[in-house]
Amino acid sequence: MTLNEYLADKPLYYSEIDYSRMPRAYDSIKKYIKLPKIIQIIGTNGKGSTGRFLANMLLQKGLSVGHYTSPHISRFNERIWLNGKDADDSILEKMHEKLQKLLSEEFLKTLSYFEYTTFLAILIFSENCDYVVFEAGLGGEFDATSVFPKVLSVITPIGYDHSSFLGDTIEEIAATKLNSITSIALLSSQYEEIVYKVAKSIAQKKDCKLYMIKDLLTNKDEMEIKKLIKENNLPLFQEINLQSALAASKILGLDIDLQKIDLTTLQGRCQKIAKNITIDVGHNIMAAQAIVKHYKNKKIVLVYNSFADKEYKQILTILFPIIKRVEVLHVENQRGMSKKEIVDICRQMNIEVNSFNSIDDNEEYLVFGSFVVVEKFMKDYFEK
Repeated sequence: MTLNEYLADKPLYYSEIDYSRMPRAYDSIKKYIKLPKIIQIIGTNGKGSTGRFLANMLLQKGLSVGHYTSPHISRFNERIWLNGKDADDSILEKMHEKLQKLLSEEFLKTLSYFEYTTFLAILIFSENCDYVVFEAGLGGEFDATSVFPKVLSVITPIGYDHSSFLGDTIEEIAATKLNSITSIALLSSQYEEIVYKVAKSIAQKKDCKLYMIKDLLTNKDEMEIKKLIKENNLPLFQEINLQSALAASKILGLDIDLQKIDLTTLQGRCQKIAKNITIDVGHNIMAAQAIVKHYKNKKIVLVYNSFADKEYKQILTILFPIIKRVEVLHVENQRGMSKKEIVDICRQMNIEVNSFNSIDDNEEYLVFGSFVVVEKFMKDYFEK
C-alpha cells in the first residue's frame, strides 16, 4: 500500500484524542531512530513562517536541515522540507515502507494522520539532518511532535484557537501549549500579557531557561529586519516571525547574515498569487487582526468559508473595515463548513454576500478562512 493510499484511510480530525498513543508508539520504535537536534515551534500564529526562516538560517551555516510543517495546500510533500526542497516521492515511499515494518499492527491501525506523518518525518530527518525544526500541530503539551527531546522550544504569539482541545481562555490555551517546553525556550512577542506570566511560571516550575526576544536582539538587528520586510514586500506580521527566528539562531550560537537568508515563506501566508489575488490560510482572530493591518485603508472582496467550530462572527467583525463584499466558497469537509451561518451573519452586518463563482479582473480578492478554503480555490479556480 502506497503512502497516499495508506493516509487516505486515516481521518484528519478526531472528536477525541488518545494522548497516550503517540508516546507508546514512539517508545516502541525509538531504538531504531538516531535523533538530530530538534527545535520545536509552538504557538497559535506564525509557526510555519518562523520555522521556515529558522530552517533557512541553519541552512545558511552549512548545516543539513529538516522542517516539518502542516497542513499542506497542494501536495503532501510540502509538509516535509529537506535542505531547501520539499521531500520527493521516492524518499517518502522509502521511509513509509520502513515505518510500516517498524510499527506494530496496533499502531498502524490506530495512529492518526498527523501522528503517522510525524513519525515519517523523523525517519527521513534522522538519516539526513543535523537540525530539525518541528512545527507543533494544534497543541503543545500533548502534541505528536512533543514526544521527541528537543534542544530549544520557540513560542510564537498565542491567541484563541482550537478551544475545544486547548482551553476556553488565553491562560488555559497558553498553559497547554507551554507545558511542552523543557530545558531552553524562547518566547516571541505576545499580544496577550497573560502569556508572559504563564510562560514565566511554567519555566520556573520546569527549571527551563526562558529567553525573551528583547534579551537577544540589538537595535541594529531590529532595524535590519524592518528594512528586509519592506524591501522584500513581506506582510508586516512577518516581522515578529523573522525576529523570533533570528533570536533562536543566537541561542543556538549561530552568527547569521540576514542579507543572505532566503526569505521565501511557506505558501498561503498573505501570498500574492496574481495581481489582484492574495491567499492566506489564516483562520482565527489573530490572523484576522493581522490581515486588517495589512489591508489598512483598502477594500477587498473576501472569498471566505470557515469550519463550524471557528469564531467566524468575530472574524467577520474584525475584517468588516476592509470588506467590500463577501463571496462564500463552497467546500465539502468532514469538520463541517458554515456557508449558511456566514451568509446570515453577513446579512445581519449589512455586508453584501453571495456565492463565489469566478474572479473579476477589476476587483481585488483575498482568499481566507483555512487551509481547505485556499486549497479548494487553488485547485478549482486558479490552477486549472
